[in-house]
Amino acid sequence: MILAITQRYERIDNDDHFKESFGLNKYFKDIFEDLDVLLFPISSTTQLEKVVDICDGLLITGRSIDINPKYYGEQAIHQTNISNFYNKEDELDFLLIQSFYKANKPILGVCAGIQAINVCFGGSLYQDIPNHTSQSSINMHNIKLEKNSFLEKCYGTDSMKVNSFHHQAINRVADNFKVTAISDDGIIEAIEFNNIVGVQWHPEKMNDIKFFNEFIKLCMK
Repeated sequence: MILAITQRYERIDNDDHFKESFGLNKYFKDIFEDLDVLLFPISSTTQLEKVVDICDGLLITGRSIDINPKYYGEQAIHQTNISNFYNKEDELDFLLIQSFYKANKPILGVCAGIQAINVCFGGSLYQDIPNHTSQSSINMHNIKLEKNSFLEKCYGTDSMKVNSFHHQAINRVADNFKVTAISDDGIIEAIEFNNIVGVQWHPEKMNDIKFFNEFIKLCMK
């Protein structure tokens, strides 16, 4: 099993020699190592056809740079983080999503990944929301799961607690996508369409082997 996964841009301002790099957080490495899945890290749009041929599925990870709101017809507000140094993550995410979708291979979006999926298929975002992120502690909150969804089948329950590390969220849901989880304050926490799943929380931070194993099973069908 080979899973394509996005690497994320990092800028280290206190390093005079290697200020810019691309990386993958250790949580993903550890989880997929336990699941015996080979990760194929992607940081470039070069030869995506070969990437799709090689890989069984795609994971769009979270990121610190927000999606440029021009992609859903809005101007950036003050709270939206548009990088002054690197602006190619939107292009990478959208081209990967489109390529794997055309090949009918499963796609999973985590945090900013669900937002990229939604925007890629024509949806929009709230550029800033309150109470879903914190610099000092891990926010946990309850979500309700849609019956017969991928998530409800995965966990065998209609509600659960998840973490929260985001200041943006889905506003208008992309056509054909179904909302399959929602927080108590009305924020969309998951969407699904065919073999595409997006979640707003970080299951890798929760070491949620069960969740990722269910996605891998989807890739093996």
